[in-house]
Amino acid sequence: MRKTLLGLAITLTFTTQAMAAQHEHDHITVDYHGKPATPITAEHNKSVAKTLNFDDKAAFERFSKNKIASFDEATAKILRAEFSFISEELPDSVNPSLYRQAQLNMVPNGLYKVTDGIYQVRGTDLSNLTLIRGKTGWIAYDVLLTKEAAQQSLKFAFANLPEGQDLPVVAMIYSHSHADHFGGARGVQELYPDVKVYGSNNITSEIVDENVLAGNVMSRRAAYQYGATLGKHDHGIVDAALAKGLSKGEITYVKPDYELNHKGKWETLTIDGLEMVFMDASGTEAASEMITYIPSMKALWSGELTYDGMHNVYTLRGAKVRDSLKWSKDINEMINAFGEDVNVLFASHSAPVWGNKEVNHYLRMQRDNYGLVHNQSMRLANDGVVIQDIGDAIMETIPQNVQDEWYTNGYHGTYSHNAKAVYNMYLGYFDMNPANLNPLTTKAEATKFVEYMGGADNVVKKSKHDFSQGEYRFVATALNKVVMADPQHDAARELLADTYEQLGYQAEGAGWRNIYLTGAQELRVGIKPGAPKSASADVISEMDMSTLFDFLAVKVDSIKAAALGNITLNVVTQDGSQTNTLFVELSNGNLSNIAVESPKQADATLTVNKADVVGILLGKTNMKALMQSGAATMEGDKQAFAKIASTLVQFNPDFEIVPLKHAH
Repeated sequence: MRKTLLGLAITLTFTTQAMAAQHEHDHITVDYHGKPATPITAEHNKSVAKTLNFDDKAAFERFSKNKIASFDEATAKILRAEFSFISEELPDSVNPSLYRQAQLNMVPNGLYKVTDGIYQVRGTDLSNLTLIRGKTGWIAYDVLLTKEAAQQSLKFAFANLPEGQDLPVVAMIYSHSHADHFGGARGVQELYPDVKVYGSNNITSEIVDENVLAGNVMSRRAAYQYGATLGKHDHGIVDAALAKGLSKGEITYVKPDYELNHKGKWETLTIDGLEMVFMDASGTEAASEMITYIPSMKALWSGELTYDGMHNVYTLRGAKVRDSLKWSKDINEMINAFGEDVNVLFASHSAPVWGNKEVNHYLRMQRDNYGLVHNQSMRLANDGVVIQDIGDAIMETIPQNVQDEWYTNGYHGTYSHNAKAVYNMYLGYFDMNPANLNPLTTKAEATKFVEYMGGADNVVKKSKHDFSQGEYRFVATALNKVVMADPQHDAARELLADTYEQLGYQAEGAGWRNIYLTGAQELRVGIKPGAPKSASADVISEMDMSTLFDFLAVKVDSIKAAALGNITLNVVTQDGSQTNTLFVELSNGNLSNIAVESPKQADATLTVNKADVVGILLGKTNMKALMQSGAATMEGDKQAFAKIASTLVQFNPDFEIVPLKHAH
C-alpha cells in the first residue's frame, strides 16, 4: 500500500487559536526594510501623538513594580534581545500609541513578586509564567508557548526566588485553550515528572478540535497577522500587543489529569493545600477558559479576560467570533464575586494591578469596554448601519474617558474589526443591500471595475494623485482592483505596496500593522519563509479518530470521490483496555464518520492500536509496516483504504492573499 489514509494525515496543518504563533522565525533572505514614512504619514502620527497622555506613567510603574531579578543573558536571548531597537524616540513609521505599547512591553525583563507566595517571570514569551506557593511545592500557572522557554524561565526563576528554591513544581494549571498558555508543558514535566496537571473545562477537546478544519488557510493568514516573515525594526514588527512576541521552540501538551468546572460554572478545589475558586469563562476569549480566586491571598487571576489593551472579539487570522456580551458579563461576575475582598489582580499577560480600589476600577473599565463594543455595535446595526461602515461609526460612540485609558486601546483587537465581528455574529456578512447579495467573483469584478474606470493606467494616474494627498484607504481599494485584474502591472503593484506600507505605519493595532506590511512585502518580493508550520507531536497525539476523519473529509476531491461510488470502512482502535469503532463512509463525493458500538457491515475493517495510530501521526511508523508486523489487520477489500486515500488533495500552504506577479 503506497500511501494510506492515516499516513497522509502526517501532513495535516493543525493550529489552535494561539498556535498560529508556532513558526520557525525564518526571515526573508533579502535586505528588506521597506520605505520610509511619507511626510503625510509622519504628520499623521505626530498629530496622533498630540492627543495621547504620555505623562500617564502608571502602567510603566506597575510593570516595573516588585522586581526581584533581571534576566541573565541566556534568558534574555529567548525573546527580549530581538527588540533592542525599541527606544524612547517615537519613529515616524509607527503609530505613537502602538509604539508606546511596544515601549511598555519592553519593561518586563525578569522575575517579579505579585504578592506573598506568588511570583511571575515576565518577558520571555507572549504570556507570563506564574508560580504560586503551595504547601509542599509550587503551582505553575500557564506555562508559556514552548518547551524551551518554559524550562529556561523555570531555571531562571528558581535561581532567583527569595523562597522555596529547593521545592518542586507539584502542579501545573492551564487557564485556557491557547498554545501560549500550555505549549511549555512538556518542559515543566521533564523537570518535574510527578507534576499533576489541571486545565479549564473541555480544554483538550477544544485544543485539538478548534481549528483543524480550517488549519491550512488559518496558518497562511496567521503569517500576515503575526508578521511571521517581517523583520524586527521600525519598518517591521515592533510589538505583539500582548507582549513583545513569541518564543522559539517546540509547542507541547501534557493532557490534564483533571479538567476544572466540568460540573458547573463554579468549583472550589484545594491544590497542594491551597484553596482555589475557579469560575468557568468559556466562550469569552477562548472556547475553554476559566479564572481563579485565591481567598487566602486575596488574589484574583483573570486569565486572558483582561490585559493592558483591548482583545480580539474576532481574531484577524480567522476564528469563530467570540461573545463580547458574555465577556463583559463574566468580568462583571468576577467583580461581584470577589470585588469586595480582592487586593491584587494578576493575569496571563501584562502586569498585576494592586489595591482593591484600583483592581475594581480596572475590571470595570475592561467590563464596560467589551460591553460598549457589543451594545453600541448592536445599537448602530439596529439603526441601519451596515457592516462596512460600523467600524468607523463605533468610534463616535466610545466615551472619551474610555478612550483616554491606555489599557482599553486597540492594540490586539480594535474597535473597528471587533464591531464588525459583533455585527457578523448576529447578522452575518450580508448587509441586505441587493448589490452585495451575489456579486461577481473577485477577479471578474476587478476586471470590470478597471474597465469602468478607464483602464489600469488611468486608475494608477488617479491613485498617484490621491496617494500624494494621503488618501491611502481608497487608493488601496482602487489599486487592489488593478493588481487583481492585471498582476503584471508593475506601476500599480509598486504603488499598492507603498500604500499598504503607509497604512501599516499609521495603524494602532499590531495585527493591522503586520497585515499591511506583509501585504506590501509580498507585492514587492513574493512569499517568503517564516509562516506557521504544522503542529507539534504532543498536540496531534491527542486528536481522536473522529476528528482526524472530519479533517480528512475536507481534503476529499468530491468529483473524484463521487466517481468511486460508495465505499465503507470500519476503523477499530484499541486505546488501553477500551475498544473504539468508527464507521467511515465515502458516498456521493462526501466522507462521513460516526462512532458505533461495534463494527457494521462494510467493505473493509481495519483494526489497529490507538498508540500505533499516534505513531503514524508522529511519523514513527506507517501502515505498511504495521500490516507486515501484524500490529494492524485489514479484513475485506484491502484496497478500500487506498481508494479513499486516492481522493485526498494536498492543500497549498502558500496560496495567494495579495495577487502575485507571476500568478497562473
